[in-house]
This record gives sequence, structure tokens and C-alpha cells, in this order.
Amino acid sequence: MKTFAVGVVALMVLVFAAFAVKPEQGLVAQPEGETEVTKQVESEPKAEKSDEERFVYIQMKTSKGDIFIELNNELAPISTANFVRYTEEEYYDGTIFHRVISNFMIQGGGFDKDMKKKETHEGIENEWKNGLSNKRGTIAMARLGGQANSGTSQFFINVADNGFLDTPRDGSGYAVFGKVVKGMDIVDAIRVVQTTNKGSYGDVPVEPVVIEKVTVLEQAKAEELGLVEADG
Repeated sequence: MKTFAVGVVALMVLVFAAFAVKPEQGLVAQPEGETEVTKQVESEPKAEKSDEERFVYIQMKTSKGDIFIELNNELAPISTANFVRYTEEEYYDGTIFHRVISNFMIQGGGFDKDMKKKETHEGIENEWKNGLSNKRGTIAMARLGGQANSGTSQFFINVADNGFLDTPRDGSGYAVFGKVVKGMDIVDAIRVVQTTNKGSYGDVPVEPVVIEKVTVLEQAKAEELGLVEADG
């Protein structure tokens, strides 16, 4: 009887072993209708992006001075491509920083000096889960409240650590897509300008702070200006 029990246990061990899947095999379920029982999935290493692909450097000439921005094309490719698109269309040239709150942020990219709102392309996907935080000196997408994917041309530069914008206050957070790498003194000069109400808009600078010209810099120029960090 003891020999019979041992034999049954041995048989069960063989059956379980036959159906066990090793982690390294990477077996996946097949779509209905396919005859294969299993399919081997081979993981291919992702090619690392070069510095030129990972980051885009921007020069923003304003009536207060120049701001240089590093856009993170690696972690925020949609927002970066969107900003570059508007830049190459010369959309930002002649717009203003229309909303300035000294302990919060400066916002621009959507209105001209007469506070006339410019036409935009359609909204883009909100990349708020990309791991970048709304820290002082970062640039993020402005959008409509309660509408996650409503960001178009407008952006804001954080003048304080605003981590609360990373959390979904109305279903989603606010997507950071880069940072100021030179010219924070200009940002600080803008944040303390006198503001007023104009029509239905509040926190509008009394004297317009104009974005005169926005340019995408060549990598060599960015390196010459000392914008490229040593660690890439």
C-alpha cells in the first residue's frame, strides 16, 4: 500500500512539472483562432536616444531678457513636439506672458499684447504621468480645468515648487515637459511685475511682457552656450 502511494505522488509531480512555465520563457496567451499553444516572446533591448534626441533646446527672447529652456523629448515627447511645432510656425513671436502670480508661476503663449486670444491647433494628450515634477524652474502645459487633454499652445513656468500640480486635482495633473537651464533671473524679474485685471482676465501685467522670438537651437549652439548638462 505504501509503495502504491509513493507511486501516485511521483506521477503527480511529473504531471505538474510538464505544465510548469519557466519565467524566462515569456509565454503569452494566443488570440482566439490560432492553433499555436504557446508563443515565445523575445525581448529586444531598447536603443538609447542620443542627447540630440533626448533634449531640445529653446531660446525665448522676451522684453525682459532671454530665457533658455531644455525640453525633455525622452519623457515628454508629445508636449515637446507640440512646443516645437508652435515655435517653428513662429506662433509664439509677439505673444505675451498674460498671467503672472509671483509665488506660483508665469503663464504665456496664447495672447497678443491686446489680450486677443490666438487660434490654436487641437489639444494634445496630457503627459502628466511622465515622472517629471512641477518644481521651480520647470515648464509645463497649461490646460482647461476638468479637461485633461485640452493643452495647446499655452505653457507656464513654475517660480516655486508646486508639487500639488503633479496630482490629479480634476482627474489629471499638469504635465511638465522641460526646465529652464539659463535665465531664471529673467523669470524672477517677470514674476514680480505689477499686475492688474483686464476685462475678464486677472493677474495680467500692467506693462506687457512680450515674448519677442522663440527659436529651436542647434545642438552645437546649445553646447556653445553651456546649456547642455554634463550628464546629458
